[in-house]
Amino acid sequence: MSHPYADLIGFEIVDQSPGESRLEVPVRRELLNPHNVVHGGVLYSLADTGMGAALYPMLDEGKACATINCAINYFRPVMSGSIACVSTVINKGRTIATLESEIWNEGKLAAMAHGQFSIFATG
Repeated sequence: MSHPYADLIGFEIVDQSPGESRLEVPVRRELLNPHNVVHGGVLYSLADTGMGAALYPMLDEGKACATINCAINYFRPVMSGSIACVSTVINKGRTIATLESEIWNEGKLAAMAHGQFSIFATG
């Protein structure tokens, strides 16, 4: 599936299976804030996109999903190297799914996010 926003930021889906995904992005200058730290919005977007990537393979044909809410906790600044986001479906109901993402930078947990997604018919 085409994902123009993920392409813009530079996310790569390196693993995707029903209920799990792994996205990666290298730290580069365009992702930094004025303090030379990766902007929190990049990490948030990585988590949100990773959650969707974990959920989509579990959806029936004709169904789609969208974020209802997503909360993130930041633990450490990310300034260099590579960022990996590992997302997991915690529970999938008929209309709501609960997910979590761990965001890693050079082997250290940089952030965690929890979210709920709506599941709905596309047609």
